[in-house]
Amino acid sequence: MRKLFFFQVFFLVFQLVFAQQTTTDSLLQDYKIKRFFQLLRKYYVEDIDQAKLTEVAIKKVLEDLDPHSAYFTAEEIKKADEPLQGSFEGIGVQFQILRDTINVVEVIAGGPSELVGIRAGDKIVTIDGEKATGKHVTNDYVLKKLRGPKGTKVTVQIVRPGEKELLDFTITRDKIPLYSVDASYMIDGKIGYIKVSRFAQKTEQEVQDAFKKFPSKPEALILDLRNNSGGYLITAVNLADLFLEKNKLIVYTQGKQEAPQRYYAHSLSLFEKGKLVVLIDEGGASASEIVAGSLQDWDRALIVGRRSFGKGLVQRPFTLPDGSVIRLTVAKYFTPSGRCIQKPYKDGMEKYYNELSERMKHGELVNPDSIKFPDSLRYKTSKGRIVYGGGGIMPDVFIPLDTTKYSKYYGQLVRKNVFSSFSLDFLENRRDSLKKIYPTAEDFVKKFWVSESLLKTFLNYAEKQVKFDEDGYKQSEKIIKTILKAYLARNIYGTNAYFETIYEIDDEIQKAVELIKTPGVFEKYGIEY
Repeated sequence: MRKLFFFQVFFLVFQLVFAQQTTTDSLLQDYKIKRFFQLLRKYYVEDIDQAKLTEVAIKKVLEDLDPHSAYFTAEEIKKADEPLQGSFEGIGVQFQILRDTINVVEVIAGGPSELVGIRAGDKIVTIDGEKATGKHVTNDYVLKKLRGPKGTKVTVQIVRPGEKELLDFTITRDKIPLYSVDASYMIDGKIGYIKVSRFAQKTEQEVQDAFKKFPSKPEALILDLRNNSGGYLITAVNLADLFLEKNKLIVYTQGKQEAPQRYYAHSLSLFEKGKLVVLIDEGGASASEIVAGSLQDWDRALIVGRRSFGKGLVQRPFTLPDGSVIRLTVAKYFTPSGRCIQKPYKDGMEKYYNELSERMKHGELVNPDSIKFPDSLRYKTSKGRIVYGGGGIMPDVFIPLDTTKYSKYYGQLVRKNVFSSFSLDFLENRRDSLKKIYPTAEDFVKKFWVSESLLKTFLNYAEKQVKFDEDGYKQSEKIIKTILKAYLARNIYGTNAYFETIYEIDDEIQKAVELIKTPGVFEKYGIEY
């Protein structure tokens, strides 16, 4: 008993001494940093910019901690958060700069530009009386001129095909929604498709709205999370909740100082019953991995594609006195089965960010057998299926990346922006006539085809920027024709029409449809529907 008492006292004293020593060390380090800047200011041969040096020091320290802790100035944090907050203030157009001119590609429905009559295909040539054409016109220039506080006005002059005179518009800026659901449509009248590009504040509501717009309730659903790099944790939880029964664990986080947080499904049911496929790939990370991992662990969805990125670190923002923000990693994400989503990063940032190219080198993107997981990373789903941790979500059904159909010639057409610029030029005097022939996007997707005459016109146009390569063209002929049609569809009907059009060359979506239609597949994998 006396020995136990002595040990308890000794341990308490040790803790107090260690805590005091830690505090002393911390104070010493704080003084060391202050003294360092004092010496720089007083003795360095030239004047120093301490504010700049402080930012450099903070960034360097964070870089050495992990890949996702980061520092943002007040202005940078505003820009970084904007896509996730779901709106910005401006005039409500999507634009492209072509030959030093601002071309309106799409007008956001219900936005201030649509209200005053601006259309896709218009060219903005002056802004507030200032010439808006020429080499000085960049994306940053346009954003600076057209965005601004809600309620303020901007005047523009527009060149419109068929109009001899410049058209004057006064636009009152307003809040413009940023959508995270890129596309939603029905396949064969029975399978719903929804593509989510990010996890923003309103993503869950957008998905529900997309679901309601289907002409009938789908018997099956494809949720496309490819190249979705993530966003808000709570949005991922709410999205997964739409497909899981009440009280099922979706994700939990665990850190050193942060109390463990467990997130459960509540009663946000949207599609708890029915065949569900989730598409993932190496570009999907963070919040998208939470959704895919939780649905896989509960055997609710068939996960199709390639292994996701493996970003499972939780950042918490800390605001500094000047409005800048440190996003510091404070915890890690874990799926319901206990898998850590985060891939290793202890070998340095360069190796971490080059990991995707390493996957390509050792064949993982074309052959799943090249992926080796140790038994220590083996976990089980609710029905006992084997899944693995250690970085990313491994799909149930692997789809190799087919690089053979994408020729160098096609890649050059994409990089030179030929498809987009051609479609804008081609539609300049044809937009209205095509809309009369094809009143809806569905009509266009089903009935329009790229004729030999149109294709020849396109290839002649392209040759001004990209030398024609017959072998490369033949290798990618179907893709070139489909992408050309998709850009025309987008510039007439909007983004959704683009994704509906490229369905015919999207191997992953076609495979998902095949899996849904093939009897016994979901039973084979033990997926509940």
